[in-house]
Amino acid sequence: MNFATILGEALRALRMNRLRTGLTMLGMVIGVAAVVLMLSIGQGAQTKINQSIETMGSNLFIVLPGATSSGGLTFGSGSVRTLTINDSIAIAELPSIRATGPVISGTAQLNYGARNWSTMITGTTPDYFTIGNWEIAEGTVFSESDVRSAARVAVLGAVTADKLFGPVNPVGKTIRITNRPFLVVGVLAVKGQSLSGRDQDDNVLIPITTSERQITGNQFPGSIRYMMVQGESADIMDEAEIDITQLLRQRHRLSEGAENDFTVRNLTAIADVATGTARIMSIVLGAIASISLLVGGIGIMNIMLVSVTERTREIGIRMAIGANRRAILLQFLLEAMMICFMGGMMGVLLGVGGAWLVSKLVDMLIVITLGMILLAFAFASGVGVFFGFYPARKAASLKPVDALRYE
Repeated sequence: MNFATILGEALRALRMNRLRTGLTMLGMVIGVAAVVLMLSIGQGAQTKINQSIETMGSNLFIVLPGATSSGGLTFGSGSVRTLTINDSIAIAELPSIRATGPVISGTAQLNYGARNWSTMITGTTPDYFTIGNWEIAEGTVFSESDVRSAARVAVLGAVTADKLFGPVNPVGKTIRITNRPFLVVGVLAVKGQSLSGRDQDDNVLIPITTSERQITGNQFPGSIRYMMVQGESADIMDEAEIDITQLLRQRHRLSEGAENDFTVRNLTAIADVATGTARIMSIVLGAIASISLLVGGIGIMNIMLVSVTERTREIGIRMAIGANRRAILLQFLLEAMMICFMGGMMGVLLGVGGAWLVSKLVDMLIVITLGMILLAFAFASGVGVFFGFYPARKAASLKPVDALRYE
């Protein structure tokens, strides 16, 4: 008996029990749909984190001021100003460091004509734009001479520019920050949210000297809120962290055994942890969804065993007229695999549709790739072979005489 004949017999058997076939197939439909949906959600989360990491820049440290104690209570990092602009300049001269960007930040009210907007004001240096991988959509960034002269110039984030100017190009226009006029020299390209969820596009960047003297003020002249530091390469991040720590301890005259009055955080390591967490979450979601595929496979095996019992006399007759055990095995195995294949196709369509619906309802990034669809199909086919083999083998192992006698 050739393959085409066996395939035709398998299709005929499935058509004769349409309701049973459909209900059996439903388990695979739900299983494949769940795998596609869960993997797409996990992949979307991982892609979102990767996008946030790319906007941060590469080989980054953030150096924060130290903690302070009062009345037996210890306050967190940044509660006392222990870092200065000169610290930032000194760190930038280390051979393991590419650049530094000191920051003084605060919030202020912005005005342009009848429009106003309250946002974050970041006082920094031109290197900050390079370190943070900021791109310019319009105009340019301020210069070192602007920092030295404490010039009233500003670079707007994309959200801030839209709130104050709408579709109008802000470059060359004058805004007021706390009632002081500032010339807009540039607009930043859209960057999106950071890993912490902060909107990076809702801000204004001005020279650090201008911020200190005219906008945010500074109780301790020369001190900064924090600094961004970029290592020379990813291979020497550990060495760079040691260099930063040793230099700051020396500059702050900390005795041996004294605690650091600053904190150095490796943002690259934090980003790697976030990426690993997203990858694990994707795997866990896929594994959970795969359980429904296994349940569907068990359902297929049960129904196929029932089918073998019901068709025992048919099997006996076919064997009596010349069908060999291999043909019987292949027919029942093909029935199980076709149920899985058709269920897999419908499950993929349902999973893709469900993923699209989720993205619209909850505004979540969903990523569907050909790889995850093929993986779902391969897993479904594997389930069909695995759970269909035992009933097929049981059918093929029947003795013709016993099968013909079965009532």
